[in-house]
Amino acid sequence: MINKTVNNVSEALDGVEDGMTFMLGGFGLSGIPENSIQELVRRNVKDVTCISNNAGVDDFGLGLLLKKKQIKKMISSYVGENAEFERQMLSGELEVDLIPQGTLAERCRAAQNGIPAFFTPAGYGTEIAEGKEVRDFDGKPHIMEKAFEADFAFVKAWKGDEAGNLIFKGTARNFNPLMCGAARVTVVEVEELVKPGELDPNFIHIPGIFVQRIFKGEKFEKRIEQRTVKS
Repeated sequence: MINKTVNNVSEALDGVEDGMTFMLGGFGLSGIPENSIQELVRRNVKDVTCISNNAGVDDFGLGLLLKKKQIKKMISSYVGENAEFERQMLSGELEVDLIPQGTLAERCRAAQNGIPAFFTPAGYGTEIAEGKEVRDFDGKPHIMEKAFEADFAFVKAWKGDEAGNLIFKGTARNFNPLMCGAARVTVVEVEELVKPGELDPNFIHIPGIFVQRIFKGEKFEKRIEQRTVKS
């Protein structure tokens, strides 16, 4: 069995360069690849395009890359928690492609499964559909959406083995599984790294064939965007 483990996050991000396109898992701050994002900040990689459900918050997640103006373009579906994102978008400093959330997920899944394009009714009649092919299916107009093309996918999982088999926990099972195998190189950081055979095959969410590199994260803050408590 192929061992896909690397020693640390620095080794996991070998080959990352300016101008690349990255996929980053997570929903809000849940299940984001914290170690990989911190390493991108440390390397000061610039002019990158980020495909992510969200843009983090001002001082965490992708907000750290935005703060240093490392991101050239954001492709997202929800960006409402980041004031710096808003400032850069309104000032024209940041290119933004806002996509319906289901379409964002399906464009990841299409890339994962080798499907070049698909048709969806979401966005028809809006700015989303401008310049895109339209076809009718059962009398209903659909627009064509293309699969994403990305250089690296950065994913966070709960448990993984040395062969790259993954288990996600709770809400972290959001965009993370869809991005595995959807880019040229998939890098996974896990909370717990085990030997092959230690994971119950019935509970594996993503098989190792979709993963190129896996490492154990050093720490995870697991911040909460908006903490709500009973008064």
